Amino acid sequence: MDKLKYRFKTISEYHKLAGLPKPAHPLVSVVNLENVHMPMKNRSVSMIFDFYTVALKRVPDAKIKYGQQMSDFEDGVLFFMAPGQVFTVEVYEDRTHRPTGWMLLFHADLLWGTHLAKAIKQCDFFDYSLYEALHVSETEELTLNAIANQINQEVNSNTDRFTQQVVIAQLELLLSYSERFYQRQFITRKAAHHEIIDRLEQLINDYFANGRLAVNGLPGVAQIAADLNISSGYLTGLLKSLIGLNTQQYLHEKLIELAKEKLSTSNLSVSEIAYELGFEHLQSFSKLFKTKTSLSPMAFRRSFN
Repeated sequence: MDKLKYRFKTISEYHKLAGLPKPAHPLVSVVNLENVHMPMKNRSVSMIFDFYTVALKRVPDAKIKYGQQMSDFEDGVLFFMAPGQVFTVEVYEDRTHRPTGWMLLFHADLLWGTHLAKAIKQCDFFDYSLYEALHVSETEELTLNAIANQINQEVNSNTDRFTQQVVIAQLELLLSYSERFYQRQFITRKAAHHEIIDRLEQLINDYFANGRLAVNGLPGVAQIAADLNISSGYLTGLLKSLIGLNTQQYLHEKLIELAKEKLSTSNLSVSEIAYELGFEHLQSFSKLFKTKTSLSPMAFRRSFN
């Protein structure tokens, strides 16, 4: 299978290669995927967009690779990519690539001077892996389609001083609905997600029991997510939904639980406990402990005597 790789710095560059008319607006475009004609057959095509991408699509005749994970897109799914991310489409040798749905492209420059320029950094799903895409219901799909159509109509009308304001408002609405639908997915796929939480608990317990804290300190979020074979963003979103904590907060809670156990059941000094928990400086341990419990380590220990 031939392999191709493209990097699109502008939306216009993508339109040109995809056989689409020049975009009506240089910073935002809604693409009907049925109108895309790229050299895909019998090929593996990797693409990097230097702009944001939101796509609601079905790809019954191809597999899509994002990072190292392959995904089928038989049903309607919504996925997100931040600028600079790479995804690869591999088309079966005996088929032609015929995706359906739409793809919303918008450049970060569109967001300048707006609330969304900062708020979009809080949308964790732009960092999710492709296999963690949002599987939408028919009703949810209709809602998302309506917003995409509204953006498309706006950018293809005569541009005026209200265009950016209207498009930004629709983008914010789209992202708000996406967050809502992801929260629904965390709930409806509860069994699978609780299995991830169980694996996370075991992973952290093993890490603590093996004495790795004293050597390596608290594990990083990226390391834990990799061990669980999910993205950092998806792990954080899952934890927020199920237990109300992000990954870093969860790790700190587990660390404080262990600190309480050592303070209440061992004769180790506070300095020795801090070292065993991976802290180079006693002050750092004491500060975190007091932040989480409102007591200093010594005051907590005295409460048991």
